[in-house]
Amino acid sequence: MAETKKNSSMERAVGRRKTSAARVRLMPGKGNITINDKAYKVFFPITFWQEKVEAPLAAVGRTQDFDISIKVSGGGVNSQAEAIRHGISRALVMWDELLRPVLKAEGFLTRDPRAKERKKPGQHRARRGHQWRKR
Repeated sequence: MAETKKNSSMERAVGRRKTSAARVRLMPGKGNITINDKAYKVFFPITFWQEKVEAPLAAVGRTQDFDISIKVSGGGVNSQAEAIRHGISRALVMWDELLRPVLKAEGFLTRDPRAKERKKPGQHRARRGHQWRKR
């Protein structure tokens, strides 16, 4: 049952975080990762973000097995990196269901629901009220 999807040549998945959305295409290959038609090390120049992108592949030990093409939009740089991590994890599970327990234990399959709270009327920000003035 878990082996049925391995024969397909490509898997697609979507990862999200805050206002970022990453569309991921996972194909068998040599380990190339491209984000918005750029190498991921060019798109994310800081190693912290690069490690977030690589984390699901490293967790399952498949860093050199797949070519991954990603289109990401919205949000900030960190949010985009986490959306990509979520999308890659979901695509890996679609590729092979046996990878699910490892990725689930790392927390890569959980969509982080935290987002910016809306500004309320009569206040400066979402929770910041007016400062009290004596005169």
